[in-house]
Amino acid sequence: MKKVLLAIAALVIASSFSFSADKKIVVGFSQIGAENPWRTSMSENMKDAFAKAGITLKFSDAQGKQENQIKALRSFIAQKVDVIILAPVVATGWDAVLKEIRDKHIPLIIVNRKLTVSVGKPEDYYLTFVGPDNTQAGKIAAQFVFDTFKNKPGPVNIMELQGTVGASTAVERKLGFDEALKSQPRFKIVASQSGDYTRAKGKEAAEAMIKSLKAQGIRIDVLWSAADDQGIGGAQALTEAGLKPGKDVIIVSVDGLKIAFEEMVAGRYNATIENPIDYGPKCVELVKTIVAGKTSTIPKATWLNFKLYTAATAAKDLPTRVY
Repeated sequence: MKKVLLAIAALVIASSFSFSADKKIVVGFSQIGAENPWRTSMSENMKDAFAKAGITLKFSDAQGKQENQIKALRSFIAQKVDVIILAPVVATGWDAVLKEIRDKHIPLIIVNRKLTVSVGKPEDYYLTFVGPDNTQAGKIAAQFVFDTFKNKPGPVNIMELQGTVGASTAVERKLGFDEALKSQPRFKIVASQSGDYTRAKGKEAAEAMIKSLKAQGIRIDVLWSAADDQGIGGAQALTEAGLKPGKDVIIVSVDGLKIAFEEMVAGRYNATIENPIDYGPKCVELVKTIVAGKTSTIPKATWLNFKLYTAATAAKDLPTRVY
């Protein structure tokens, strides 16, 4: 019986939205925060796209706290916005508010990070997801490491800076990296901590791991970071420990921040994987499709692609970076 009710609810999500032609469309967007330049630029991309489209975007910065996001979502419900967009800070703990959104028949778009529910499937509660397959970022990073060490025999020791605990991006990037390592047993993660997607926490976590590994007499060959900002912090910790980041320790991370390109040009960094940022136009397109009553044409996921940049082309690429 529960499965039947969930199926009916899913059909309601896909079919119950209607708008008058002259109605001013209002969208509520709950953003995780402004924890790094990538996130700030992604927010600006969203704001600019909706402004150009003439759609009102009610923007809420959660400052990295799930309770703030839940409060914002309930505020959007009370304001009777036409569409809600959520970039979830963590994957779990959304069941109650998702049900409230669904019960009010408000279309929900999930962006950037994924979420889970304890009853049914996440797709029962949202219309579509927009973002990249983060396992691919981990696999791309691992392949870069394999290629870098292909002519260097022996074991390769990797120090890992994971993203925010509980964030789907952190889980999936690690999963992709770990899956790739299974095919190359000489590559081994010897230490792993969360850098919480920030430079300060990345430096702090790296300092603790470097100290522990040094006490054990374990060499560090690679720093793999789930985000550039915390990777930069890790590089600072390596420097302070007397190591040369980019030379003694190969560094690869995710986001494509301008500072990563600057560090590559300076010889202190090796690679960054650009995290796609162009969410705004995709979300505007989806909102327009919803308003037009064509939700049946919307796919369950719109995938954005990662791209690897290395120190070899950093000087040429740097002038093109905007965040």
